Amino acid sequence: MSYLINGVKYCSPVNQMHKAAGALFKARLLRNTWGIKKQQSQISRALSQLSSEKANSYNYVIVGAGSAGCVLANRLTEDPHSTVLLLEAGPKDTVLGSKRLLWKIHMPAALTYNLCDEKYNWYYHTTSQKHMDNRIMYWPRGRVWGGSSSLNAMVYIRGHAEDYNRWSREGAVGWDYDHCLPYFKKAQSHELGSDQYRGGKGPLYVSRGRANNPLHQAFLDAAQEAGYPFTDDMNGYQQEGFGWMDMTIHQGKRWSTASAYLHPAISRPNLSVTEKTLVTKILFKGTKSIGVEYVKNGQRKQAFASKEVILSGGAINSPQLLMLSGIGNADDLKKLGIPVVCHLPGVGQNLQDHLEVYIQQKCTKPITLYSAQKPVNMVRIGLEWLWKFTGEGATAHLESGGFIRSQPGVPHPDIQFHFLPSQVIDHGRVASKMEAYQVHVGPMRSASVGWLKLKSTDPKDHPIIEPNYMSAERDIWELHQCVKLTREIFAQKAFENFRGPEIQPGNAVQSDKEIDAFIRQKADTAYHPSCTCKMGQPSDNSAVVDPQTKVIGVENLRVVDASIMPSIVSGNLNAPTIMIAEKAADIIKGLPSLQEKNVPVYKPKTLETQR
Repeated sequence: MSYLINGVKYCSPVNQMHKAAGALFKARLLRNTWGIKKQQSQISRALSQLSSEKANSYNYVIVGAGSAGCVLANRLTEDPHSTVLLLEAGPKDTVLGSKRLLWKIHMPAALTYNLCDEKYNWYYHTTSQKHMDNRIMYWPRGRVWGGSSSLNAMVYIRGHAEDYNRWSREGAVGWDYDHCLPYFKKAQSHELGSDQYRGGKGPLYVSRGRANNPLHQAFLDAAQEAGYPFTDDMNGYQQEGFGWMDMTIHQGKRWSTASAYLHPAISRPNLSVTEKTLVTKILFKGTKSIGVEYVKNGQRKQAFASKEVILSGGAINSPQLLMLSGIGNADDLKKLGIPVVCHLPGVGQNLQDHLEVYIQQKCTKPITLYSAQKPVNMVRIGLEWLWKFTGEGATAHLESGGFIRSQPGVPHPDIQFHFLPSQVIDHGRVASKMEAYQVHVGPMRSASVGWLKLKSTDPKDHPIIEPNYMSAERDIWELHQCVKLTREIFAQKAFENFRGPEIQPGNAVQSDKEIDAFIRQKADTAYHPSCTCKMGQPSDNSAVVDPQTKVIGVENLRVVDASIMPSIVSGNLNAPTIMIAEKAADIIKGLPSLQEKNVPVYKPKTLETQR
């Protein structure tokens, strides 16, 4: 009976209810505790993320410490309240802070070393060019502090005033010559002093050659004998004619944008600069750019921009990064599985470059650079440069050149010449074989337009580069003119004491068919890719940025480099790229644009003749 009573006591409904309530309370308590802990963990993670974002947050994040990026980093950090992170995929341009130890970059005469060195170079290649005997073209581009201004031939050419007036007509309102000239001047400090066209107080030092090689004078004399004018400043009043080149060389050293803009600003507490940092993606919140993702030392990291992300990677890297981040032609992005942030079909389109040929002549006197390229002399030249930054190592030797019109009716020069008292073979990768001199000559406003697209979603994969060289008949005719007009100059009396047999194309190449074959076999890039993120009006379907350099269709994102040129300029691209960055810096700061009205520019007396 007691057993039964006990059984009843322990199994009573009241006890069961108490137990059930207690278990439910405990379960709820545990669940609530777990929920609180989970909430606390989420809050902790969010705070940690906010803290990380704050630690890695800047007003501006600039991608690419090249010709434009260095300018922007300097100008934007002039305001001590503006913080800037500058990210560069390549290494520094110094070793232990020394330019001497990195002579391959800073010795002007050593420029071909950089053109062939993957350490400082993206080492791009084009697709097979069907109009050029299916050749694959080599495209060196700078991957180092200073970008291509640390690799180029240091020729400072602005282009023609009408190039910028054309930009304005093409939709880049506010980028006409009146609004661009002041920024060329702001950047420049010319050794001949300031005038209506030159700057005298800027960070970019510009000088004239000092080699005094008699072949340069012979070239200028021959051009005048052929009926072309001499111009004392092809960046000033009169581009047309032949004269002495301006060069970004200062005190015997290459004066890149890293030297001119980055190094003077690097000690500012509001500027952070990296090296060997590959940006893989722009980060978005909706269509608002908030930062970038990058890889450094094998680790994936993020940096955030409270104001803007600015792409200054150049005509290949900037459109590539836009597409990797979901901005580009939606159909192409979807094929690669990239989520579309903004359909912008102009990204990577409108690719333009300059083609040129080398016309080479054997020299009968030992006054070219041939002997300087012998090992013993190279050591002597190198030691002199290392000691006091003087001698044959202190110049790039491209000290004379010119601009002419290809035919009557052309309003301003469309052919450019660079003269060199040496022979260059395969981008300098093959040593000169004899005493020789040459002209690099090519058309300036090609009608052929190409494109680039992603090969894959891997940021390390180079994009597909299709320049579409010589797809327009006009380009072939212009290159024919380049060959014929150069031969005419080389045949003048001024070269009588130096002229040996023609090496390239060679005396056997005379007919149009033979010249055409030579051009297709030997024409090569002048290293001027541009226009792949075209500046224009938002109503233009091919435009990528507006005249304020803002990427159309998204927020807080700009592109500032040679890719935003609406069309290629009539000359080398480094000086115009620096100008673009100077002008963009004022736009970003909210300053009114500089302007100089009615600056006179030379026009031929008649267009009925070619010269």
